[in-house]
Amino acid sequence: MSRPSTPPPRVAAPAAVPITPPPRPGVTERNVALTPEQVKQVEINRLKAKARLKKSERQRSEAGPSTTPNSNNKRPLTVTPWNSTSPTVPSKFQGPSTSKPEAPLPRDSWLGTYYEYDLSKMVNTKGGFLTEAEKGEAEKAQETRRKELERERERMKQNFDPPVFMNASKNPRCEQCGTIDIDHQYNKVYGVRVCAQCKDKFPELYSLLTKTECKADYLLTDSELRDETAMPHLLKANPHSATYNNMMLFLRKQVEAFAWEKWGGPKGLDAEWARREEGKKAKRGKKFEEKLRELRRRTRGNVWQKRKDQEHKHVFGLVVEGEQRCEECGFKVEVEEL
Repeated sequence: MSRPSTPPPRVAAPAAVPITPPPRPGVTERNVALTPEQVKQVEINRLKAKARLKKSERQRSEAGPSTTPNSNNKRPLTVTPWNSTSPTVPSKFQGPSTSKPEAPLPRDSWLGTYYEYDLSKMVNTKGGFLTEAEKGEAEKAQETRRKELERERERMKQNFDPPVFMNASKNPRCEQCGTIDIDHQYNKVYGVRVCAQCKDKFPELYSLLTKTECKADYLLTDSELRDETAMPHLLKANPHSATYNNMMLFLRKQVEAFAWEKWGGPKGLDAEWARREEGKKAKRGKKFEEKLRELRRRTRGNVWQKRKDQEHKHVFGLVVEGEQRCEECGFKVEVEEL
């Protein structure tokens, strides 16, 4: 009988390898064993976290570049927005600018002085240095200055004081008080020797009258007042304007003497004044009557025109049996039929 032996080991059939489906996006190996409700909640949380991350990035970009260094102690990298106006950003990446326009570049000093002209206001002077308007203003100012200097020269001729002699008998004296301290301007212009005190003491003799007062009070004409031989006068600057004629001042004593000689005394002057006043009244009355007649004439013409307008004008109709009637008032006229 043979000895029993150990049978050879049996080779076991290979076990079946379970086939696992590929994981879905966003599902890790740890989530494989989760239930569908848990997987759904994980997806919701992931989307919320992603939305919060985008919101924080957008807020950081709107707030501007951060200056806080990162973990490497470096300035964090930032993305330049499309609407940035920074000069370091290329122009092709810049959006429409909403800021103020850039200031012009400064002018180089080596180019010299720069004058900006408005070409629309330039005038062709045809080689001249002044335009017609400027020439007119310059000539007007020159004429004004010339008149001022002329008036001033005329006044200065009368302001020179004569010398005082050491011999008292040669010095002129005041005709009222006898002092040698006379007003030399009165003596030179009017030929009257009077001091300042006597001028104030006797205003009925030595006061000054303007040309207007002489014409109104003493009935003198302009030609008589301009005669320096008969009526000497003192020239003063016109208080109204420097370009006006100098003010002419006359001595009252000389004006009265000339007027008494012309009109035959104060009574003759009063009679002449009364005659002129009567003539003025007659002229005013004549003018008033003429205006009154003109008013009556216009009034009469208006009344006549109104009457003419109010007159009835017949409007005749057709001829009926040799008669024709007015359509408004019924007036009847006979008409011969041909």
